[in-house]
Amino acid sequence: MPNVPLIQAALEQAVADEVFPGAVLAVRHGGAPIDVFTAGRLSTAATARAVQAATVYDLASLTKPLSTVTGLVLLIQAGRCQLHDRVDSILPELAGSPIGTASLWHLLTHSSGLPGWRGYYERLSPTASIPATEEQRGLSRLGLMKLIRDEALIYERGARSLYSDLGFMLLGMVVDRCSGAPPQEFFRDRIASLAGTSQLGFVPAEWADDFLQCARRRGGEVAPTEHDIWRGRLLRGEVHDENAASLGGVAGHAGLFGTAAAVLAVAGAWLQAYHRRSSVLDPALVKEFTCRQTIVPGSSWALGWDTPSPPSSAGRFLPEVAFGHLGYTGTSLWIDPLHELEIVLLSNRVHPTRKNEQIKAFRPLIHELVYREYVGGS
Repeated sequence: MPNVPLIQAALEQAVADEVFPGAVLAVRHGGAPIDVFTAGRLSTAATARAVQAATVYDLASLTKPLSTVTGLVLLIQAGRCQLHDRVDSILPELAGSPIGTASLWHLLTHSSGLPGWRGYYERLSPTASIPATEEQRGLSRLGLMKLIRDEALIYERGARSLYSDLGFMLLGMVVDRCSGAPPQEFFRDRIASLAGTSQLGFVPAEWADDFLQCARRRGGEVAPTEHDIWRGRLLRGEVHDENAASLGGVAGHAGLFGTAAAVLAVAGAWLQAYHRRSSVLDPALVKEFTCRQTIVPGSSWALGWDTPSPPSSAGRFLPEVAFGHLGYTGTSLWIDPLHELEIVLLSNRVHPTRKNEQIKAFRPLIHELVYREYVGGS
């Protein structure tokens, strides 16, 4: 049996050490009921409420595997696209550009040659005006596509990996184009609903009020992130990532909000398929997507998922077959299929400022502690 007080104490100590104002840690092992640990408060304000199991967090780059990668698996299953399709075969606007001849596989393995990040939001929305309709979001996506089209590749495609938001911005547009539905609706109808959760989704402007009210009805609130200089306000229920905000809060690289239990609902679909149990996902594709792609020199990446590679945020004990991802706001998900261990950590470590990077040291420690308590070993 895991030493529950020891794990709870570690989370509370992290709050005392100001790693984050508060956090939710959710663990599922071997199909047993979920153990949920909470600590701290929603913000640094003296009147802030305590974090609850139902607290909703900005998931940041967990959007990549939970939405974009899961969506691509569903679309490949349906015959809408294939891993080795050229990007410009789906997004013809990119024809003749350096990135147009890359494949979906190159984007998923972060080996396309694209740079890691660009501050496109300053060009897409100099006045910090956030697209508030589907038409406006569509125009912003086209504007972003043109900016990425003009990017020069900064290394030879396939020669190495460089974690790239730009690649996943394009993959989000691929999902959009192949599904024929607005991204937030495709996620709601094809991923969240099939995983049995309504506590996970994008929050475009016209859904924001309902989203906040729904969170409160379920006994949780939305944890704030940062006071954003560009937008001039404290962000709560608005995506922290500026580039995603300039697209209206719906993007392939960031934009999802959710609870720890909701993250585990989608994680569970991956784990079930991995073991060829009943799942909305195809087992063969899941195995392919979660296997490290060794053809890229020195890379730890599978297809949209990362794998443990020392030094890893997953700590020292998760096996090579484990897969997971991090989120900039202070979130993470790691899945160990060998021991059927799923670990979700949600926090708002960027509140009140993104300059706080203590979570880099905390992540491996909490994963090692959870592994020892649930699986054993040292």
